[in-house]
Amino acid sequence: MTKHHPSPSPSPSPKPNGAVRRRVLGIAADGALILYFLFALFPVVWMVILSLKPGHELFSTYFSFTPTLDSYRTVLGAGQDEGVPFVRFFLNSLVVSVGAVGLSLVIGLPAAYAAARWRFRGSENLMFTLLSFRFAPELTVIIPLFVLYQQLGLFDTYVGMIWVLQLVTLPLIVWIMRSYFADLSPELEQAALLDGYTRKQAFFRVALPLVKPGIAAVSLLAFIFAWNNFVFPLILTSSEAQTVTVGALSFLGGDRPKYNLTAAAALVSVIPPLILALTIQRYLVRGLSFGAVKS
Repeated sequence: MTKHHPSPSPSPSPKPNGAVRRRVLGIAADGALILYFLFALFPVVWMVILSLKPGHELFSTYFSFTPTLDSYRTVLGAGQDEGVPFVRFFLNSLVVSVGAVGLSLVIGLPAAYAAARWRFRGSENLMFTLLSFRFAPELTVIIPLFVLYQQLGLFDTYVGMIWVLQLVTLPLIVWIMRSYFADLSPELEQAALLDGYTRKQAFFRVALPLVKPGIAAVSLLAFIFAWNNFVFPLILTSSEAQTVTVGALSFLGGDRPKYNLTAAAALVSVIPPLILALTIQRYLVRGLSFGAVKS
């Protein structure tokens, strides 16, 4: 007689291991990042669409339209005259932003070096007070500045705008560059002093070249803050020294706002910070990571 052995029960299916779970979580995280990227990029895409729309299709369609560069021609002064000297506003922004950053570097780099090397009682409070100028809302000082500018003849001038933008750029440069100089070993400068260098020569020939990546990074940040400032040009200028942040809004005047021209002006105004970032990209990456890992 043949014996029948009971067939073994099927084994349960194996549970997903940790590698599969991590892969699923990674795919979900990547998908979430892509969705957020599309969400964050949509305003820029919408600005591009608006800038390419002709005036008669501005309010009638969304994505179906005949693209044209007339808005850019008008903004740059090569098309129909709208009475808005945007090119002059653009140049004004370049002058005051570069001037403010340059002057802030001349004053701020020695100040940051001194703050990093010489500590005294109350030095931290002094640095925090300087940084608080950056935290304070610009509207808290705009009325006294407006009165002073009217009395000193600085209203609507390049000098006045460069001076007032120090409130934006100088605290940023001093505070950030102080940490860069603090990360440098004082022994390098002491060796230079032993070789016969003066303190000034040690600063310019030893310390300053070592923090070039940091200078590039902080210069870009300061330029962006100065370029994007809106409140000071709005109140302290009228036409001669007006910047792009205020001048771009001139296209919104009248009975029918010209959103396509405003979008084109806004996109044109993004070009200088973008070019500057691409130009110093190599130093920017090194500067942002400078001192992040200490030996």
